[in-house]
Amino acid sequence: MYKLLVIDDEHDTRDTLCNCFPWESVGFTIVGQLGNGAEALHYMEQNPVDVMLCDIKMPEMSGIELTKQLSERKIAVRTVLLSAYREFEYARQAMQYGVKHYMVKPAKYNDIVQVFSELKSELDEAAGVQPGLPADADTHVMPEDPIVAAITAFVDHNYPTATLQQVSELVNMNASYVSAFFKKKTGINFSDYVQKVKMEKAAELLRGSHHKAYEVSELVGYVNAKNFIRSFKQYFGVTPGQYKNDK
Repeated sequence: MYKLLVIDDEHDTRDTLCNCFPWESVGFTIVGQLGNGAEALHYMEQNPVDVMLCDIKMPEMSGIELTKQLSERKIAVRTVLLSAYREFEYARQAMQYGVKHYMVKPAKYNDIVQVFSELKSELDEAAGVQPGLPADADTHVMPEDPIVAAITAFVDHNYPTATLQQVSELVNMNASYVSAFFKKKTGINFSDYVQKVKMEKAAELLRGSHHKAYEVSELVGYVNAKNFIRSFKQYFGVTPGQYKNDK
């Protein structure tokens, strides 16, 4: 796996990028998440990184200034710049420091796949890896379909509020198609998968904390505790209280 550093001053954007995209499916592993260019420069002076995914507009040190500093210090790292701003001037400034990849926020699933697949090919070629062969001992272990991986990663991270509409926007597909695609690939309905994640998280909370049932209900996304108790009993065969007492 190639090493990816993510830099964005917006915590929610950074968190979504890191946790709701199946990076391993395109050959990358995230080695760090940072909030500004100065932190990133310090990190990369101490730690080798293959690619950085970096916001352009940040406090203390912008993405453009960061790419300039890296270029001047001859720190080799491929760069993908991410910005909500479409002006060509940003891209032009970045290009003079060797940046070839530029994506507009919010980055679409297909755009990320395309850009990082290209980057992986570039890195493989530079490392002398033959097409179709793993770059290291880990890369032959590929996860499930990348779209399914993106959907399940999103649900696993946002299970209290995850909806079909949200994941359809994430992978840039029609909601009805996503529903049918997910069922075909996994053998389980999307709503049932969300329910499964909620119930297993609820069980984990009941086992490892002093939370009461109504508190766990809220934590996993139920407004009505009675609905939670009913769903939990249908899933596990016992009420949350009985489950907690048995553990």
